[in-house]
Amino acid sequence: MLARDVMTSSVVSVKPDTTVHDLAALLVQHRISAAPVVDEDKRVIGMISEGDLLRRDEINTEKEPHRRSWWLEMVGTDRGAGAYIRSHARTVGELMSREPVCVDEDATLADIASILESHHIKRVPVLRQGRLIGIVSRSNIVQALASAVAEEPAPGSSASDAEIRTMLMGELAGRDWAFPGRNIVVRDGVVHLWGAVWSSDQLDAMRIAAQRIPGVRSVEDHTVPYPIMPGI
Repeated sequence: MLARDVMTSSVVSVKPDTTVHDLAALLVQHRISAAPVVDEDKRVIGMISEGDLLRRDEINTEKEPHRRSWWLEMVGTDRGAGAYIRSHARTVGELMSREPVCVDEDATLADIASILESHHIKRVPVLRQGRLIGIVSRSNIVQALASAVAEEPAPGSSASDAEIRTMLMGELAGRDWAFPGRNIVVRDGVVHLWGAVWSSDQLDAMRIAAQRIPGVRSVEDHTVPYPIMPGI
């Protein structure tokens, strides 16, 4: 399987001039822990995560400066400047991790797993001709593994798994109710639905949309109810 077969295509991205406050609100709103940073041409120029927001002056969590030897400070090896940037930066561009690790849409899951492991990261942006089209996270790979049930291909099936997924994603495009369920894996003609759903109607609509695609053998539901915040 390739990156394009399992990636989450509805990617929440930010611009370098996005404020730290707006970034925090976006992460909370979409229940995500990180986002790629893109320029005007949708080229990935950085990554920003909730870990970058832990030490902040606004909430009194910035690190206390450690006293360093005077000679280290004289030769410029004091790292207090970096800590100050992390706690006081106002925009994503000032805070983001630069030179992000990305993969092409044709990257295999084996290659992606190796990249995540060797770089100690949890997700990787997916590019097509250098532009952002999706993201593959550890959970996407685990979902692919869970969907890899040994089943015989449907006799006479004319559509490949990749074609089925492409047709289904096209059917769901522009439909607001489909957004939470777009973690979709197709394996041997079986559509596996992952993610969170608001209602049974939403899940039924997702299932019906999948069943309408030529070559689909069945639909497996792995979704969970969308968590409701207390007091809402």
